[in-house]
This record gives sequence, structure tokens and C-alpha cells, in this order.
Amino acid sequence: MLLSILVNACSEPNDTEPSVNFLKIYDDAHFNASYIPIDIIQTEDEGFLILSGTRLESSDFIGIYILKVDREGNFLNDIFFPETIVHPVAGWLPMNDTYYFFAMNATNLGVQLFGVSQGGNVLDPIDINTTYPLHASVDGDNFLLLSYDNNSKSSILSVVTPDGNIQASKSFSIGLGEGIEEPVIDHFTRTGRQFPFITGRSGDGLYYFNGFYNYTFSLVFTDLNGDDPAGVVQGQREEGGFSALLPLGSNVFFASRFNFGDNYTLPNTSISTSGISSITDLGGNPALEWVPDAHVAIENLTIANIDVILYASTTKSSQIMISIYATDDGSWLGTDYFGFSTPYKLVNLAKTIDNGVVILGSTAVAGRFERICMFKLSEENLARIMVN
Repeated sequence: MLLSILVNACSEPNDTEPSVNFLKIYDDAHFNASYIPIDIIQTEDEGFLILSGTRLESSDFIGIYILKVDREGNFLNDIFFPETIVHPVAGWLPMNDTYYFFAMNATNLGVQLFGVSQGGNVLDPIDINTTYPLHASVDGDNFLLLSYDNNSKSSILSVVTPDGNIQASKSFSIGLGEGIEEPVIDHFTRTGRQFPFITGRSGDGLYYFNGFYNYTFSLVFTDLNGDDPAGVVQGQREEGGFSALLPLGSNVFFASRFNFGDNYTLPNTSISTSGISSITDLGGNPALEWVPDAHVAIENLTIANIDVILYASTTKSSQIMISIYATDDGSWLGTDYFGFSTPYKLVNLAKTIDNGVVILGSTAVAGRFERICMFKLSEENLARIMVN
């Protein structure tokens, strides 16, 4: 049975229209409740859907919570999923007026696809013939799903239709030996590092996933045919790899990487989609303000008629930092910081209907209780960040 509780919101004072710029923090009267925000998307009614996880006493996995708010971030309704459905993956996948996400059945570890209406109503789940979901993205009229098979110790990349059929799939061994899957399982149970699993399609048409392959956290390119990957950018075991990727065209990406705690931005970078290469050869610009092994979000946008790329992450001083780069040459255009007095942590970025962005994050109420927060920034606000 689905349960619902009232979530209150408090906002930072703002002298502009609330729907243009605001900060909301969503509190809960149950002080021991803990929320793990995952993704946010603006719906056609100008409100927002927030996908989140919750801590469960009955499971090593996180539960699922969906929050619906209006265009000013005010609470409308929410849904707690039954504890038999766990581990919401990656985020919202919009398609045909429905907002999808993948999750896992806690009993058989099978993957399920859920659809949600813009009002927050959940459709019946669709079973997918694979286990342990890691990441998913929209691929045209289908979804690209990365999952894990603990029997064969393999990363599985699949093309999945909205009705749950797997059109194509390929398995990639993570390696053999004792303890080889420990980082993957620790990721699922959130007892270890949360890895930046990613899926997508490069400008030259190859599928790719950022995940474990051949003992290393690597970026793997494939056409989902043949015996071997088309290309691999090897990381540093589980200590180094890509933290975010945004393909632009051909083999050009805006990206970031981590390496034994250090972080680097790679704006407008060519990445080989064939053969074997090493991520350390790509270099990059040190991101000295970011927390070690930072979680990073990258989004493309047009601000004041200029095509730009936004990088967002969490600073060592517990603020959310946004840097803006020019799309055409990767030049830096400006940086700003969000959050004060209490610690804030970046979760994700999303475009808004008014050509601004919304930042999804987490914060701690009373220094202890993990809560969802969101910053709404207008195009004008973003334009002020850019250096003239």
C-alpha cells in the first residue's frame, strides 16, 4: 500500500518573482527520516517531479519516494513506494508525456520500469528481463539500460522499448576473482563509493557506458555487435574514471574525471571511440575547489543567445558551484556559488521551461537530517554569472 506524508517547504527570501528564482528545502516532521534526492524534471504544467530514495530498516537497498511540487516549488503531493520496490536508478526519462525511471524488485532483484504522469500518478510497473539496474538514458524512442549480472559477473548494456522488450543487448565481463564485484555491490547497498555510471550514444553513433569492464572502471564504446568493444578508455581500477559526460558531435565531449580523489574538467575534449586508451592521457583542468571524487552534473543551455555548457559540483566548503563554458571552444565564462550557513551537496541539474535551470541538491536540517533542496535560477540570473 502506498503511503503519503505532508512535506513542508521553506524558501530563501527573494525580491524577484518566486517562480523565477528561489530556494526550497523540504522538511519532514519525522526527524529520523532520511531522503536521498536523485533527479528532478519540470513537467508541462510547469511544476516539478522529484525522484528520491529513502532509508529502509527492512532492506540494504534504498526505497523510493516521489515528490510533486508546483512552479514555485510548493508541495502538491507525494508518494512512498512499498518496500518491495527499491533502488531507483539515475533519474527521469521523459517520453510521450510520461516520465519513466528504472528500479529493482527487492525480492528477485529484477529490473522494473515505472511511468509517472506529470501530476505524479504512477503507472503499473513493467518487468524487464535483467537484474541490478545501474543507469539508464533515453535513446530515441527507446531506453538505454546498464545493468549488472552477478552470476556471470558482467555489465550488461541493453536497448529497451517503453513496453519492456529488450531489442538488443551485450555483456561485458568485469573480470574474475574473489572480491571483484565488491565495489558494485557496495554501490547498490550504499555502503561504499557511489560510482558515476553513465549510458549514452556518441556523435559517431556508437553506444557507450561508463562502468566496470575488465577489472577497471572504464568508458566503453560498442555497436552491441561482435565480440569486443569498439573502444575503451581505461580508468584507474576503481580509483579513477569519468565522473560526467556530455557528447556534442563526432567524438567531442564535455567531460570531467576523477583520479585518486583529484578532479579535472575536460571542456570540449576529443575522446577516442576506438581502440584502447587511458583516461590519464586526457589531462584536464584541475578542479581544486571540488570535494574529492566529486559528483558532477553537466548540462547544455543557451544563455543570452550564447550556447554554453554548465558544470556543477560540490565544493569543499559545502556549497554548490556552477561554472559556465562556451560550447564552441570550451573557454571559461564565469563561476558562481549557491548555498550558505548550512551544508549543501549537488545531486543534478535540469533545464526549465523559461530557459533557466533547476539545481537539485541535499542539505542537512539541524546538522543531522538529510533533506531535499532545490535552487531555481532564471536565464537572467545565469547571464549575470558570465564574464563579459
